[in-house]
Formats: sequence, C-alpha cells, structure tokens
Amino acid sequence: MTFTASQGDRKYRTSERVGELVECPSLQVELRNFDPGWQVDLTLECTEIAVLLSGQAKIRWTGDGQRQETIARPGIAWVCPAGVHESDVEIVGTMPDSLHIFLPPSLIGESALSNFDIDPARVQLAYAGGVPDPTVLQIGQLFRGLLNRKLEPTDRLFLDGIQMALAAHLLATYSSARWRPSERKTTIAPQRLQRVFDFIEARIAADIALDDLAAEACLSPYHFSRMFRQATGLTPHRYVTERRIEAAKEKLRFARHSLVEIALDTGFGSQANFTRVFHKMTGLTPGQYRALVTL
Repeated sequence: MTFTASQGDRKYRTSERVGELVECPSLQVELRNFDPGWQVDLTLECTEIAVLLSGQAKIRWTGDGQRQETIARPGIAWVCPAGVHESDVEIVGTMPDSLHIFLPPSLIGESALSNFDIDPARVQLAYAGGVPDPTVLQIGQLFRGLLNRKLEPTDRLFLDGIQMALAAHLLATYSSARWRPSERKTTIAPQRLQRVFDFIEARIAADIALDDLAAEACLSPYHFSRMFRQATGLTPHRYVTERRIEAAKEKLRFARHSLVEIALDTGFGSQANFTRVFHKMTGLTPGQYRALVTL
C-alpha cells in the first residue's frame, strides 16, 4: 500500500498537522495539534496507531460500535485496524502533541510471516481505544525524532527497525487471538478525576500531598491511590512527577528561564533534585534537553 495523500488530513479535518515523516510513501507518521471540538466520522483503509505524547483531554467516541470515554494523557493509545469505523469523537481539552502512525493493513509482508514462523490467523488486529501503552509511547517518541527533516540512509535503517518493532508489539499485544479488553472496574468518576487533574496543574510548583488529592476525589487516600492507578495506569506520585517533567520541558524551550527557576517553578525544590529526576525519566539532563529543543 502506497500513501499518496495525508490520511490524518482526511480523518482529522479540524486539527492541525504540525509534523510529518517525509519521503516515505509506504508509511505515514504525523504529529497533530487538537483543539476542543468534534471530529468527522470516517473509516480508513489503513491501520492507524495513535498515541498522546503530551497534553491532556477528555475524549468521548464510538469505536467499533461501542460508546467510550477516557481521560487522555501521555501514553494513552488507540489501535484502529483498517476498516473499523470511529464516530462521534468529541475532545474536551487540548492535545498539542498527538502522534498518528498510518500503516498498511497487513502490517508485515507474507515473507516476514514465514521467516518468523507467524501464524497468518493471528495477524488480524483487534480494536483497542484509550488504553495505556508505554511501549507505543516509546516507539512514538522515536518516530517523532524523525519528523520534518530529510532522512539520511542511517535514518531509513533506523526507521525500518522501529516499524518492525511496532508491528511485533501490535501482533503480540493486540491480535484478535490475544487482545481482551480489560474488565470494567470500579474507578473514579470522570468529573472527580478531572478535579484532581486541575488541582495538580494549579499547584504544580507547590508540595502536593496524597491526602489533598484524595480529598479532591472525595475518597480515602487508600482507595484513591488504588482507583487512580486503575483509571490512569500510574500511581498519583508518578503522575505528578510526569506532569512536572512536562511542565519543565515547556520552560526549557525558552532560554530566558534558568535551571534553578525551572526547578522551583515546577515543584522540584532544587536544581540538583530537578536534574536527578529529569535525567532518570528522560535519559537526558535538563541542559542536554534544552540544547536539543532550542537548536
């Protein structure tokens, strides 16, 4: 399958395409910016993998005949096989960095199936919407580094490896023979969860105690911790840390902020603690990250 036009422009007409993979007709990768609103109903002839890289929004949609709702945050992914219909998509909030990967329906060729002894019956993907997937997030971040620039021969070799890794992950996790949607569990009501998110964003520079978050959700700290993890895939502490890292990344894009100022403004308390946590979660020091994003 060769892509001759943007699949994202067809499906997400009210969003803005801010990045794309160039010179690769057999694969499309797009970075899109979504504002609040509704998207058009559409069935694509290709397979789409979407993952939120940054931002946060409430999303309601109908996918494969089921009405669903989730709080999208970094790492929340969608797997939409070719021919599956999505409709009534409503976004409440902003998603400035939503990565969309459009793949041929077959994912990998017949020769690869035989080479790796893969049963063709297991190649059909199931629909999965709004699921936490750290692996897709990591692969999406790798794709993002290849956007909006001419690909060198080494980039193409790297791209082939990423695409194969993604295909292997999808077949191992989301094949129709393996994928089972998680059973619905008692979790925090979306309105209460949004209050917790808003509380965190408003106090990102201050100390945030578990008791305070639990109070926003009208739950005991014990039940809040358990239900928050069920709803987001993260512990409250991990979620707060990730939001602080995202806030710090935004400030690092501007040279006028010193590292000490950023550390204090994002709740890390000191430059040393900021550097330690940032490096642990991103693999880069704040200075190294700033050098990359301000080039």
